[in-house]
Amino acid sequence: MATINEAASTKAKAPGRPEPEWSPRKLRAILLAGFGGLLALMIAAGADALYSLRELHELQQQVGRQYLARSQALSTVVLSVHVYNSRVEQYLLAGSSAEAARKAAEVSSHAAELRSALQGYPQDREPDEQRLLGELQKQFAEEESSLSTMLSGGPQVQPDRARQLIVEEVVPRRLQILRISQQIAVLNRQQLNAADQALLARSAGLQKTLEWMLLLALGAGLLLSMVSIAYILRLERQGRQRYQELAESRRNLQELSACLVDAQEAERRSISRELHDQVGQSLGALLVDVGRLSAMVAPENGAMQQQIQRIRSVAEDSVKTVRNIALLLRPSMLDDLGLMPALEWQAREVSRRGEMEVEVHSEGASEKLPDEYKICIYRIVQEALNNAARHAGAKSATVNVGQSKDRIVVEVKDNGRGFESERVRGMGLVGMEERVKRLGGILSIDSQPGKGTLVRAELPFGRGEVDAAYAEDSHPAGRRS
Repeated sequence: MATINEAASTKAKAPGRPEPEWSPRKLRAILLAGFGGLLALMIAAGADALYSLRELHELQQQVGRQYLARSQALSTVVLSVHVYNSRVEQYLLAGSSAEAARKAAEVSSHAAELRSALQGYPQDREPDEQRLLGELQKQFAEEESSLSTMLSGGPQVQPDRARQLIVEEVVPRRLQILRISQQIAVLNRQQLNAADQALLARSAGLQKTLEWMLLLALGAGLLLSMVSIAYILRLERQGRQRYQELAESRRNLQELSACLVDAQEAERRSISRELHDQVGQSLGALLVDVGRLSAMVAPENGAMQQQIQRIRSVAEDSVKTVRNIALLLRPSMLDDLGLMPALEWQAREVSRRGEMEVEVHSEGASEKLPDEYKICIYRIVQEALNNAARHAGAKSATVNVGQSKDRIVVEVKDNGRGFESERVRGMGLVGMEERVKRLGGILSIDSQPGKGTLVRAELPFGRGEVDAAYAEDSHPAGRRS
């Protein structure tokens, strides 16, 4: 009992697990908020980048469309100026009045086209561009006014006068218009370059923003990773500590169970010895005294002799009962004769008390097994046979004890009703498991309703037990009770 108290005190003095500074729920909330914030940051950065890229793309397309529209409009104006001036020259150099009249109609038609081309130029103009277009319109207006003056004099102009007008007025105005057109083209290219530079600046700003967002996301991810690693390591440390505490508790429970089994066996041995030595001797003395009393009473006193005989019968039955109880608690033959005789006596007692026939077989089992092995095997067989007789209604049972160099195997098989071994776990089965686990063995129970039960225990041998068990030669034997 002192060992049990020591085991209990050791369990009670086990150091408690320190309370964590942060509760797991709070840490999970922090990590969830951190990862959620990081994900939101990455989504926001990605959305902003996509929006900015789309805006830059639209601006680039808009600039390209504006430049293309201005270039096309300017090309139309230049082409119209060339065609108009060409028709003017053809009018001035016309050889007949009919041809001059026809060329004059063409000049008026191309003048209308040139005015339409100038009006079709895009309206979103820069101040310099507006000024150049104004000069272009002024030159065209002056040329058209000069041509109207020439047309007012008649449908045909003298050749010398025509060549003079071409050299002095038509060609210089054409060159002036071309110079202005080139200036407008240069201005358009400058506007395009400026727009490209602005787009490049915005692209560089977007790239820098993305770099900062990427660095921020990487920093936040690194921070969260470090926090997560620290949290995982903390959980691992707590899990390892709890596993150690659980293993320590299991060891304490096993020690407590072993102490309980030892205390139970010691108590049974003590009770058996007390019954045999004290109660048995007292009942034996009572029988002796009853015999003396019977000798002192006269044979003719039948009533007294009959009463003495009843007392003797009760005393003899009490002696048998005490002896059976003492043997059931702790058979003396287990210590005196060995394991197999004790199992045979147990089989005979079960057969005598019930209607179940029991056979005991031994295959190489040594009679010099360690005491803990003998007690374990005896209790397993005792519990299995009692369960078969009381609960299973078995008519026959077989006990096999086999021994090899590294283990001893015990099997108890009956033909009873059986049961669902995975669902039914009584105290007797738990006791058998505890005894087998204490010796490092394995207990298996194979049973199905209507198909009987097989209880099998494998008990490993250490080197010392093997040497002790095989110090004496043993031969296979079969016995029937």
